[in-house]
Amino acid sequence: MKNKTIIITGASTGIGKEIAKYFIERGSNVVMNSSNEENLRKAYNAFGAPSNAIYLAGDISKKETGQKLVALALEKFNSVDVLINNAGVFAPKPFLDVEEKDLELYWGINLKGTYFTSQAVIPQMMKQQNGSIINIGTVLVDHAIDGFPATAPLTSKGAIHSLTRQLAAEFGKNNIKVNTIAPGIIRSPLQEKIGIENADSLAGLHLLNRIGEAVEIAEAAYYLATSNFVTGETINIAGGHTVGHAI
Repeated sequence: MKNKTIIITGASTGIGKEIAKYFIERGSNVVMNSSNEENLRKAYNAFGAPSNAIYLAGDISKKETGQKLVALALEKFNSVDVLINNAGVFAPKPFLDVEEKDLELYWGINLKGTYFTSQAVIPQMMKQQNGSIINIGTVLVDHAIDGFPATAPLTSKGAIHSLTRQLAAEFGKNNIKVNTIAPGIIRSPLQEKIGIENADSLAGLHLLNRIGEAVEIAEAAYYLATSNFVTGETINIAGGHTVGHAI
């Protein structure tokens, strides 16, 4: 992926930040996005303000943000080779308590963000007759948990899983690969945000009896970015979360 151009949304913290770091260190040109400009700047500076990276703050649920990211990538690095739709929000809330504003939040950031940014990059990838889009879903789409009610974000993530397959079908002839990474419980600031004080306490949800690390999602993203014969797939990076249970 050296000298290839990667757009990463939600790149200021957690998994997105780790993915950005992984690609930057391997010589890729990285365009980082987040809605939080201060966190984005801090992440960029933490990487040493590398010349092969640039950042743009913006709300990914707004169509113009994706368009600006593509314009910046082309202006700075002359191509758009990979899009990683990582930006997203997620929190549990009982079904009967969900309000319309909750649905609007999750469908806006998670689904519309993924949808609009993919719309922005695909025309350039069609010109190149090559490209890769990597969406971030969740294993909870296929493995519901009674004690973690999250219908509002899960419906948006389930839609992303379906979108992945349709885009893979529609643009396979243009050599554009579209896949989803479905993480299990990953060590990141998200856990604390949703009230999980000790993420390691959830290790038992995985057959490997540990939670995942952000770098393991970055490794999967790098594999999918470099693969030329994988498309339409959802890859669970989840330590066996969806396969079975240890009792």
